[in-house]
Amino acid sequence: MYYMQISFEFILIADFKNLDDSSDTSFEAESHPATELEYPNSNACETYYILAPKDPDHYNPIMCLEQSLYTIFECYLTPAQQALFGTLPTDFLQDVDNTPPSSPLTQLSGDSEYSSPVKFPSYDPCGMNHLRLLQRSIRRRDGPLFLSTMQNINQLLRGLKYPLLPSDPFAPSPPNVLIEAIKSWPSSEIPNRVLMRIIDETYQRSVGPHALKLNRYEAFSSEVYGELMPSFTSDIIAATRLHKDSLFMDLGCGVGNVLVQASLETCCRSYGIEVMPTPAEVGREQLRQMKKRCRMWGLSMGEVELEEGDMLTSRRVTELLPQADVVLVNNKVFQQSLNEALRPRFLDLKEGAIVVSLKPFVSSLNARVTERNVDDISAIFDVSERPYRSGSVSWGSGGGSYYLHRVDREGYAVIKQQFENQRARSARASRR
Repeated sequence: MYYMQISFEFILIADFKNLDDSSDTSFEAESHPATELEYPNSNACETYYILAPKDPDHYNPIMCLEQSLYTIFECYLTPAQQALFGTLPTDFLQDVDNTPPSSPLTQLSGDSEYSSPVKFPSYDPCGMNHLRLLQRSIRRRDGPLFLSTMQNINQLLRGLKYPLLPSDPFAPSPPNVLIEAIKSWPSSEIPNRVLMRIIDETYQRSVGPHALKLNRYEAFSSEVYGELMPSFTSDIIAATRLHKDSLFMDLGCGVGNVLVQASLETCCRSYGIEVMPTPAEVGREQLRQMKKRCRMWGLSMGEVELEEGDMLTSRRVTELLPQADVVLVNNKVFQQSLNEALRPRFLDLKEGAIVVSLKPFVSSLNARVTERNVDDISAIFDVSERPYRSGSVSWGSGGGSYYLHRVDREGYAVIKQQFENQRARSARASRR
């Protein structure tokens, strides 16, 4: 079995022990105690260390395992199947936390690296509430109980993923019922819990380990790094009505958070460009990790193209802008010179395309088009201001505004024609 190698920048400590044997050192950090979790797709399994971070604000692999298990339980199982596992803890039924943690600690087996498929018979739980036992083992820090309970849970999951073959050799093989459950989701949309869980897992394993490097930037430059949170990205997707046939572009995409979420949430085609080498490198790793996570959860995503380079000189940006439906520019800290240099590029956008930004590309939101400014580039935009909530961005805890610039050349043409007619009448009157 292949394991992805991950480096960690925080201290891990033992979280479990053997309550019946104080001399048992198998749960000490040096022993690397671990368990597995079966994911919905066939041949998809992940190994989790059962250790805790010394800093409670850092990524906790045990908590991550719990959240992934409970998401599978809630979104991939029927009520009858859920009854085999027990009952969810009440705190999981609260709203999803959309804030990515800061660091990962897992070992991954994915795609060709997945564990080999093994046929398991249906498992009889004997009426045990496995999820409640799991919670009890975590509360008591009971290592043996935690491992045995996870073994039983995984055996139940394998029984659903790999049903016993029928006695008739010509009969079709029964399907993986967890993957079949996807067909029952309303409107074939990914449930928000699954969406946020995949985003969370991906972030933990690809972006979190590089948090310190990502914070090294030149202050007061256009290269300051910042992220839009998943909830904010979902708001933008809804506001722009992004869909599977859309082309989404992110100019200054950082580590690609918005790109991978948009392509997962809508299956749209996405393109992003980032000039800073470190975020660009992490973005490529995040895309690779997202693709693996999608396969493990039995889902697909739209095509994502990443480029490391300058958005102002990129030939690919020039090629794609005329096709784009939505263009995101996180220009909150862009210098004015960069914002001004971007404005002429938007002349290539098609009718109805939307530019989303954190600072407006127009001088005044409510300015009336007059004869003096009718030839300004920004006059082609119909601009609206929208609020974003507290916690929507990484660089501050408060809320703010973002701006939707919709290309409206038809409306602009009508207004411009009116001014041209007025000029012509004035010229004729002056010759009389």
